[in-house]
Amino acid sequence: QVQLVESGGGLVQPGGSLRLSCAASGNIFSIYAMGWYRQAPGKFRELVANMPSGGPANYADSVKGRFTISIDTVKNTAYLQMNSLKPEDTAVYYCNAVIAPYSGDPDTYWGQGTQVTVSS
Repeated sequence: QVQLVESGGGLVQPGGSLRLSCAASGNIFSIYAMGWYRQAPGKFRELVANMPSGGPANYADSVKGRFTISIDTVKNTAYLQMNSLKPEDTAVYYCNAVIAPYSGDPDTYWGQGTQVTVSS
């Protein structure tokens, strides 16, 4: 079993910053990629940023220049540094990871989600 546990969400004023964390634990042989998605009320879940292991980061156009994804391969933890937050960034943010177990095929895992609210 693999678990993804997110933290760092909350309420922030427009222009503020937050850092989300996603810690992966359990039966992990290799992490192929980690990323962040978000879902606002009444909207589909959308990619925010992702990063393959050892590869370049990929960002949604709406967050380029404001958000930065990073991965600590020792801690098996992904981070999303969010700066210059806007009200339209308000959503539930979900961590996503493609992980290979010690035996078996790689699979995709999701965290439980963390609420980010940008409001004055």
